[in-house]
Amino acid sequence: MRKKNSPLPILENVEIIDAAAEGVAIARIDGKVLFIKNAVPGDIAHVQLTKKRSAFLEGTAREIISFSEKREQPFCKHFGVCGGCKWQNMKYEHQLFYKQKQVADNLERIGKIDVSCMLPIIPSKKTQYYRNKLEYTFSDRRWLTAEDMQHEDEFRNMNALGFHIPGFFDKVLDIEKCFLQPEPSNAIRLDVKKYCIESGLTFFNLKQQQGLLRNLIIRNTSTNELMVIFSFHKESDAIYSLLDHISKTFPEITSMMYVINGKKNDVISDLKIQCYKGNPSIYEEMEGMKFKVSPVSFFQTNTEQAYELYKTARTFAGLSGDELVYDLYTGIGTIANFIASNAKKVIGIEYIESAVDDAKENAKTNQIENTFFFAGDLAEVLNDDFIAQHGNPDVIITDPPRAGMHKNVVTQILKIAPEKIVYISCNPATQARDIELMNSDFSVTKIQPVDMFPHTHHVENIILLRKHPVNN
Repeated sequence: MRKKNSPLPILENVEIIDAAAEGVAIARIDGKVLFIKNAVPGDIAHVQLTKKRSAFLEGTAREIISFSEKREQPFCKHFGVCGGCKWQNMKYEHQLFYKQKQVADNLERIGKIDVSCMLPIIPSKKTQYYRNKLEYTFSDRRWLTAEDMQHEDEFRNMNALGFHIPGFFDKVLDIEKCFLQPEPSNAIRLDVKKYCIESGLTFFNLKQQQGLLRNLIIRNTSTNELMVIFSFHKESDAIYSLLDHISKTFPEITSMMYVINGKKNDVISDLKIQCYKGNPSIYEEMEGMKFKVSPVSFFQTNTEQAYELYKTARTFAGLSGDELVYDLYTGIGTIANFIASNAKKVIGIEYIESAVDDAKENAKTNQIENTFFFAGDLAEVLNDDFIAQHGNPDVIITDPPRAGMHKNVVTQILKIAPEKIVYISCNPATQARDIELMNSDFSVTKIQPVDMFPHTHHVENIILLRKHPVNN
């Protein structure tokens, strides 16, 4: 019996056999699943156990004895410390394999779904610089890397502008170069940090809730528009000097925004965001249509793959022009407006009022007259009175957040009984859970995974469900 607080053992020559949904690898030891960090399927490694439970084990690969042919040399110096891009050490074709497997495993295990109708995953055309939005955090308590620890310096600069370290809410890794968003994202971040340090501006302390600088958000579009949003903890004259400096240094910025956030969380969607210079929004384009993106609007962060996603959803819906379509969790109405020319009428529902305002403006901008948008909680809005007023839809398209659909929404969809449901999800587990609740009335006829986020375990998935025929 292991004594309390005694170190867990190192397991030697562990064969890595699979990849898990959270970006870790999998082995099996004495009938238990072992989740392993820093390993790739096909590796043989010495593994330091870090957690021992009755149902599973956790560990970290300390030494790779035999390298997998699936391995790739990571291209980012922050790999292994930064919480993102955990699959940089795996070749892209194998990433795609395990993402598709993740979708199939969830649908079969949770949803009891036959996946024989699954199509091959759609790969991302870009595997670097594919994101159109990044959020960085200011901190006066940066994470010290192993390299930092080798050089003791009581006067070292502890300010950071980067990403949170997984598991440490108050620690931020200072980022030198990120491969997720195209330039001038890196250049802006580095210049912001340099200016703020030289000007003596205080970086935020998350524990003490003190300091001026909180967050930096950078958004870009395929139309070369660029939005920069600063979040400050309080008002200060120094704010405007910083905004002026960045505006002058980067004249390509088309929208310079800021917000004062004195709360204990970083959410700014409930706060007034000020437009300091330029336009209060930016625009994305697809198939000649323009989509307004406001500071807190949700828009898929991989624009090129979002286009593939929306085209697939439109194809799955199989619209002839006579259908009434409900687009649930419509956001800024991207899908609703995207498919409008193929439908008779599209009803979009979204709980964020500002997003609904953008959706309406997007319809107006693109001269679309058959889309109608409503704000409110889906579980409350999508009721019998709403259906009676707006009509029973032939097709429902739903794109909920990671948590999936509220059970009341699923119940109402079953009651509505549309001919088709196109279910888009960024979480195959909750998607499978919701579909399992609809198996008695609907059959899954098509499944299409889409890779939106290369070098991560995340995967988007689209499913077409058809109503069971009525037996006479």
